[in-house]
Amino acid sequence: MTKFKTLDLIGDVKGKRVLVRVDLNVPMADGKVTDATRIERVAPTIIELSDKGARVILLAHFGRPKGGPDPQFSLEPIARATSDVIGRTVTFIPDTIGEKAQGAIFAMNPGDIALLENTRFDKREEKNDPAFTEELAKDGDVFVNDAFSAAHRAHSSTEGLAHFLPAFAGRTMQAELEALEKGLGSPVKPVVAIVGGAKVSTKIDLLMNLVKKVDALVIGGGMANTFLAARGTDVGKSLCEHDLADTAKQIMIEAASSGCAIVLPVDGVVAKEFKAGAANETVAIDQVPADGMILDVGPKTVEAVNAWIDRAKTLVWNGPLGAFEIEPFDRATVAAAKHAAKRTKAGELVSVAGGGDTVAALNHAEVADDFTYISTAGGAFLEWMEGKALPGVEVLKA
Repeated sequence: MTKFKTLDLIGDVKGKRVLVRVDLNVPMADGKVTDATRIERVAPTIIELSDKGARVILLAHFGRPKGGPDPQFSLEPIARATSDVIGRTVTFIPDTIGEKAQGAIFAMNPGDIALLENTRFDKREEKNDPAFTEELAKDGDVFVNDAFSAAHRAHSSTEGLAHFLPAFAGRTMQAELEALEKGLGSPVKPVVAIVGGAKVSTKIDLLMNLVKKVDALVIGGGMANTFLAARGTDVGKSLCEHDLADTAKQIMIEAASSGCAIVLPVDGVVAKEFKAGAANETVAIDQVPADGMILDVGPKTVEAVNAWIDRAKTLVWNGPLGAFEIEPFDRATVAAAKHAAKRTKAGELVSVAGGGDTVAALNHAEVADDFTYISTAGGAFLEWMEGKALPGVEVLKA
């Protein structure tokens, strides 16, 4: 198991300036944060360091500012929201580097918390420019990265600082890495992966990596249609990337040579239009009408998926089984999610899930809290599942 430097190794930080990279890229409306989940996730690290007497300096980006500072992407309102979440004053410093920023930081007392302005207001941040990183490093004595969601980016505040300052993983980063290690790094077998979503084209690397690591790969969502078509099944007017038939075949060949079972739908819920409450029928997967669209997998497929979940000791999930956003095409995803949650609660399964649609689907099924771990990291989670090295993680290895 890969070891990472965590806060357990950080030593005495009383009075030290600790730069903490966090993910505060939260949804906003009318100048207010509408979902504070990401702030809540990093709160334990901030509070722990503050309680240890560190001068805690938060680094974060917000949005995609172009060409320099832009008031609509300022972190000032997010500093106030962070104060509300952690129950402590978070001072906003309207600079990132330079004398003003450093002066404000030196004026902090042990235990104080401050948030610097948007790191992306300087174009050099995303280029991981050594000169900018060196200036940023002058703000602190120690670097803590608690933003796994940005760890797939080699930016100054996510990767560069670790080359200038002693670097450690924050508690959220630590929890994420430990969960992912249980999911695919050193999992308890058998391992089953559920991968759904609209298109194969966005998940080729993911599927190629998974078939070499898991015992069974359940493919759902629109991407299942591409595999079915590659096998010669007529999927009617269903979403399907017919031009990727050879890719789907190659993935199935890789799976066979690796001893990985590919689980595809054996029945489907079919409708002629994609809207809530649309007239629908459940048919065998080889009986899809020419004018029909597969919008969810059917009950026999759910039985097969649940049977694999019963056999599994570890489950990794990315993507819904059907068009879960619209009833009644959410039934299969909800049923499988509840079954996985039940086994997890019973201590029989380690379940790790991630990806925007996946999180939304598990929340919709009201089982998100019952999974072993749910990653909100999006792109970083996907790249990790693809087997790619994440720059912001690599520099934290012990």
